[in-house]
Amino acid sequence: MASEALLTFRNAIVSSDGILPLWRPEDAEPCNWRGVTCDLKTKRVIYLSLKNHKLSGPISPDLGKLEHLRILALHNNNFYGTIPSELGNCTELQGIFLQGNYLSGPIPSELGNLTALQNLDISSNSLSGSIPLSLGRLNKLITFNVSNNFLVGPIPSDGVLINFSDNSFTGNRDLCGKQINRTCKDNSGGPGTDGKPSSGIIITHPENSILLTRILLLGVVEVTMEFGNGIELPKSRGKKKYSGGLLISTSATIGALLLVALMCFWGCFLYKKFGKNESNGIAMDVSGGASIVMFHGDLPYSSKDIIKKLETLTEEHVIGSGGFGTVYKLEMDDGSIFALKRIVKMDEGFDRFFERELEILGSIKHRYLVNLRGYCNSPMSKLLIYDFLPGGSLDEALH
Repeated sequence: MASEALLTFRNAIVSSDGILPLWRPEDAEPCNWRGVTCDLKTKRVIYLSLKNHKLSGPISPDLGKLEHLRILALHNNNFYGTIPSELGNCTELQGIFLQGNYLSGPIPSELGNLTALQNLDISSNSLSGSIPLSLGRLNKLITFNVSNNFLVGPIPSDGVLINFSDNSFTGNRDLCGKQINRTCKDNSGGPGTDGKPSSGIIITHPENSILLTRILLLGVVEVTMEFGNGIELPKSRGKKKYSGGLLISTSATIGALLLVALMCFWGCFLYKKFGKNESNGIAMDVSGGASIVMFHGDLPYSSKDIIKKLETLTEEHVIGSGGFGTVYKLEMDDGSIFALKRIVKMDEGFDRFFERELEILGSIKHRYLVNLRGYCNSPMSKLLIYDFLPGGSLDEALH
């Protein structure tokens, strides 16, 4: 049964680094599969660790069939969709690590059934709704982190959650409670409201909302489209299989078109106001006075290592160019690949505004936006560091 559950999980996601194809159906047991650990005596799966593998897709509810699972570590990938409520069946779970993905929807109240749970980290996703009261019953909980989501309402004060500080909840604008020293208002409008959204803007799906005033700064935001060859995407009413072509929902299409239109408008405006002609040379001017600013601390490289690699880039590494700059392929010594966009030279008066907005963009995670990992601030240019997506460009797909 464990093999079947893991294969169902594998078939629903895309692996860009080739780790999951090593899971073979013909194997008698999954204990030798990469990322899977079994108990030496019982041969039951107790550990599933696939962190930092750029896996993309939904988390299969079939993982709930792994009744003896103790650790589930899928953090720092590109998983989307909801957290399966079926995980509440894995009553031996001691650690759930799903941070750094694109998971949306509510936190399942069924997680409150995991009485052995000691570590729960679902931070840096797009989760919405309130924190279930049932999580307060997790008396063995040692670490708890739901920061940087779209959670709302009162934080349960009955039970173990009262023991955690504001660091566990930061980055959720509409949470309230003793843990974060924010008073909840008891009225029909919900916490912090008088019956209307406090911002004055109604957002039906907050996980899909982004500050449009910041999104299109100089074309630094990259929109990612999903192209498939027999890839299945989750649907609310069953699944439909697409072979080839563009896999994208209606809402995502509208959002992408808005992004492109606004990008062109604001990019052209700001370029005319601040931009200067960029030389045809491609040498990376990072040797003197360059600094690296990273938005996600999970990259195992020092600023010195990154700058050293930047200095080696040549014309052979160019993978694209456009009105907003040139894009290079940057490969680190461990084989990890990133896309590097060199932005045209700007007037000094723009630097402070540019860097402040980049910090905000770097905090945004969404499945239709390529991760902005950080940037290099050199005397002559801005070098933006993105996750590299091997699927090619939208222009190539359309033509």
